[in-house]
Formats: sequence, structure tokens, C-alpha cells
Amino acid sequence: MLNQIIKPITKELKVFDSKYKDSLSSDVKLLILISDYILKNPGKKIRPILLLLVSKMIGDINNKTYSSCILIELLHTATLIHDDVVDDAHFRRGKFSVSSLWKNKIAVLVGDFLLSKGMLLCIENNDFDLLKIISKSVKEMSQGELLQIEKARRLNIDEGIYFEIIKKKTASLISSCCALGAASCNASQKVIDDLSFFGQKIGIAFQIKDDLFDYGKKKIGKPLGIDLKEKKITLPFIYALNNSDSKKRRWLKNSIRNHNLDKKRIDQVISYVKEIGGIDYSLKKLKQFHKEAIIDLDKFPKNKYRDHLQSLVNYVIDREY
Repeated sequence: MLNQIIKPITKELKVFDSKYKDSLSSDVKLLILISDYILKNPGKKIRPILLLLVSKMIGDINNKTYSSCILIELLHTATLIHDDVVDDAHFRRGKFSVSSLWKNKIAVLVGDFLLSKGMLLCIENNDFDLLKIISKSVKEMSQGELLQIEKARRLNIDEGIYFEIIKKKTASLISSCCALGAASCNASQKVIDDLSFFGQKIGIAFQIKDDLFDYGKKKIGKPLGIDLKEKKITLPFIYALNNSDSKKRRWLKNSIRNHNLDKKRIDQVISYVKEIGGIDYSLKKLKQFHKEAIIDLDKFPKNKYRDHLQSLVNYVIDREY
């Protein structure tokens, strides 16, 4: 399905791939080695695809658009590398993570290198409007991660705090993709803001979908139950807490606080969350944000790029991994 979605921007994606590879250049052999490893495991490139389609929908792709794509992919890759260090994750997209192959110290420095490359790209091209958008996203992502860690320690995340966390951690970057795509075409501030809100809704739905994978049956890019094992409190679990009696709430909290590495106990938690309706409720919320994103998209003039952008939104929500 993704192959069909990218058809109108196939040529532009190839240009991006070439420019992105060039952006990772370095005189340090270790960085060259790690960059080559990163390039061999590129993922689906959802963010550059989203950015390019937004640009095509409202204007046209230019050098500033390609710089925006490189910026967002550098930042995204840097955050993934740093996340793997924070989470002590050994795998990313089914392959060994950078931190598992080269250890944490090198992984952190590589992430810093990628982030600085993106910032320098903006400065060298005098794209200070892009720098402003992405700097805000970096700040929000850091705050979201720290807020999640703070709340996870006490297991006192309610639904309001959950949405605050994912708006910052996940949705801010996808929101920035859409804002950058618009800004690169010299769109008005209103159009930039409208597309930013559109991206935020996609990002929230994207994260809820990711949360649901923790309760699935298929083996995907991350192990089943990994969020619970890492004491990450997600929407299905929050719903279960809010709709259980005091005895069951204590059991749920104790399971995550003291038995998070016990596979049998985690399986019991997953079964209970499903039984009480945590999955159904989360799916309902996902569909709500999906619907709102499509309504936002309908505000823009209809063209083939808008159609493919809508298909991308549907793909992100319906994806199996």
C-alpha cells in the first residue's frame, strides 16, 4: 500500500535519499561506519513522505523542502538512537540498535552529531523559520520523555497527563513535519498552523496505535508487552485502572511496579486489560483523532496529493506494525 501512496513523489523521494546520504558525511571513520549502518535500515520514511505530500498539496517542492525533509529525518533518527539508550533496547526495526552494537556512549554522541547536523543545515541556509519549528519540537519531545519518566515512577498517569505526554513525545515531531512542509512553500502562518494541528492529530492517533501493539498477538518491530515491562503507562492500561475497583487497581499497579519482568504476570495484565475494555476504548479514541485529522485535511483544495495524503493517514492508522 505504501508503494501506491508514494507514487506521485517517487522522483522527489529519490532526490531526498541522495541528499540525506550526503548530509551524513563525516571525516571520522567510526561515524562513516555507523552512518552506513543507519542508511541500510532506513525504516518506512513516513515523516519525509508526509512532508513532501504536504508541500505538493499546497505548493511545490524546492530546495528548502528537501532541507526540511533532511532536518526531520536527522532529528527523528537521533531521537530513536537516544530512545534506545534510555530504554536499554537491543533492537530497532528488527535489527541491532546502534547502542547495542557500539555501546551507549557512542550512541549518545552519534545522536548528538545527527541533531547538530540538522541545526547547522538550517543555519547555513538561513532557514531560521525551519529552525524555530524544529527547536520547539526538540524541546517538547525532551519534556514529554522526562514527564513520562517522572509519572511512571509513581504510576500516577491519568488520561489527561497521558495525552499531554504523547502530544509532546510523538505528535510534536509529526506536527513539525506538516508545519515544515508548509513553511518550505512560503505558506501563510494560518496554513502552517492548520497543518501543524492536522499533524498533531495524526501523531496522537499514531501513538495510540503503537500502544495497542503492546496487547497484540503478532510479533512486530517491538516485543509484545514491552511497554508494560518498561513501566510505560499507556491508554489501554489507564482505562483499566480507571474502571477497576480498588483491589484490582492495587493489583495492576503492583504488577507493573514489582512484577514487570514476570512474563506470566504481564500476560495476566494484558488479558485483564482486554477483558475490561481497554482495547475497545483505545480504538474508539484512535478513530476519533483519525476522523478529526481527515476533517482538517478536507479544508484544503482537493488534488491528487491531498488524496495520497489521506491514504497515508489511513495507512498510519491501519498499519499492522
